[in-house]
Amino acid sequence: MENESIGFALAAIKTEQFALFEEKYSPKKELNITTSLEFKINEEQKLIGVFATFTFEQAKKTFIKIQVSCHFAIDPNAWESFRKEDVIVFPKNFIGHLTMLTIGTSRGVLHAKTEGTEFNKFILPTINVNQLVDKDAEFIINK
Repeated sequence: MENESIGFALAAIKTEQFALFEEKYSPKKELNITTSLEFKINEEQKLIGVFATFTFEQAKKTFIKIQVSCHFAIDPNAWESFRKEDVIVFPKNFIGHLTMLTIGTSRGVLHAKTEGTEFNKFILPTINVNQLVDKDAEFIINK
């Protein structure tokens, strides 16, 4: 099933975590950004949540941490088409698309949270989602 034929809507955006540790930042030290993803579903409401976490570090000390989740309502017919008995499998390309939307949203949340501070210069770089999402997302459904 192609992304265009999978009906979905952005149902909610949440800033799950935001922390800024000014004292751990030094303009002279090298910067490292780590990215992690987590996917969760709500079978009853036909929702999939994409949780993206970004950590800005210097010398292994975190100075910005942000986690944003986007919750997508999936068309019930599409949802059922992904079900295989007690497992639901979302195709890699579709999960990648939702991840890209979540990363873009995270970029905007980070901008808004740091606007007017010296930390506003830290922008989430463009990310190759195909490297982050390299397989289908499988969920075991609890009955």
